[in-house]
Amino acid sequence: MDIEGYAKRGLMNSDPDLEDKLTSRILEVKRTNSEHARKLAKAAIVEAKATLHVKGDALEPTISGVTMGEFGVGSRGIGDFYTHEKIAEVIGKTGAVVDTTHLDDSGVVRAKDAGEYVIVTIDGIHSRLSDFPFLAGFHVARAALRDVYVMGARPVAMLSDIHVADDGDVAKIFDHIAGITAVAELSGIPLITGSTLRIGGDMVIGERMTGGVGAVGVSSDLTARQQTQVGDVILMTEGAGGGTISTAALYYGMHEVVDETINIKFLEACEKLLDSGLVKHIHAMTDVTNGGIRGDAKEISRTAGVRLVFEEKEMRKLVNPVVLRMLESLQIDYLGVSLDALLIIAPHEVAEDIMETVRSAGVQIGIIGRVEQGGGAMIMIDGEMRDFTPRFRESAYTPIKKMIGEEQPRNFEEMQKAVDRAASEAVSKKKRIVEKVRGS
Repeated sequence: MDIEGYAKRGLMNSDPDLEDKLTSRILEVKRTNSEHARKLAKAAIVEAKATLHVKGDALEPTISGVTMGEFGVGSRGIGDFYTHEKIAEVIGKTGAVVDTTHLDDSGVVRAKDAGEYVIVTIDGIHSRLSDFPFLAGFHVARAALRDVYVMGARPVAMLSDIHVADDGDVAKIFDHIAGITAVAELSGIPLITGSTLRIGGDMVIGERMTGGVGAVGVSSDLTARQQTQVGDVILMTEGAGGGTISTAALYYGMHEVVDETINIKFLEACEKLLDSGLVKHIHAMTDVTNGGIRGDAKEISRTAGVRLVFEEKEMRKLVNPVVLRMLESLQIDYLGVSLDALLIIAPHEVAEDIMETVRSAGVQIGIIGRVEQGGGAMIMIDGEMRDFTPRFRESAYTPIKKMIGEEQPRNFEEMQKAVDRAASEAVSKKKRIVEKVRGS
């Protein structure tokens, strides 16, 4: 619970019973006595008052009036992708080889003296795995390494960040780090640094955990999405999912399915490809995560300016059968969730060599589509060609997500305009602050 946010809302509404209400809420959540809860409530109100009305460019927040949930940020659909495009606008032009404007898995800069590319990425833990710190650590570490591998690079190190709320058990840290380093030991890529803090310090009570894992890699060649070409074929490895599939299994009470996700097949397939030297012939690689194949198809199409055409029957063959049965029994569209499969786009003439190499790692792979002239993405289902664009949110894979739904809000265009204005204001603020610092 965010007691600072609660206090500020009460102050803005001039609630005369704010202290009593906040004390009561603290007692509901925090293991403490009434005296301590009231002291905490009073202190929170004092601090909230001090920061309720602030002045100055660096202090005044940019406001859009649109909430994260309303716009679908983090839900790996249209609203989320739109927000990431705006993030790229706020960052602006950089000297990077691959930056946020490319909507790729990682960022890339050139190490001038070494003549190599340095690849950097960061992945956040799945927000619903807070109560399962080991699992959260395992899957986020694997995700970070995947994002380096798909750039055609070999990861060399990982870093972590973990935040646990004030009432969380200290052991969550150790469990989480154990999950990360399990992947580190299996892959031979060490976790070498990190940060450990409380979420919101004293102002957030409860046991919630969040954080992320970053990875750094090096390479002399790249497989960025923008290199996708007309005439290429699309290949996909088998996928059993990670954090998303684990979350679905946990919150639908199908816990045995989680075991299907505990593997490093993706990493092993990438290592084989790097060792084989085939990576230099591959135009693009990505992991099937953000909004499932639907989401990845949209991002690649937009970045490379091509149309992607998929064959559903070929894709279905490569989904872990235990996972697929669970998804279908729950009426969850497997095309719109993270499968953690490896998607490869390459010339047709090297496809057989790629598949042979991946299979030598004990990983299934097949051709699932092709690249054509045009834009967007299409999918062949039961002999019928259909549009393959992402929905407003990824496939609803928990009871709460099903309640919220996947449909686009009626006022989405109005929200877009508000988000546009907020991004523009943030850019202007950045320019003013930079000019002020440079002129001082």
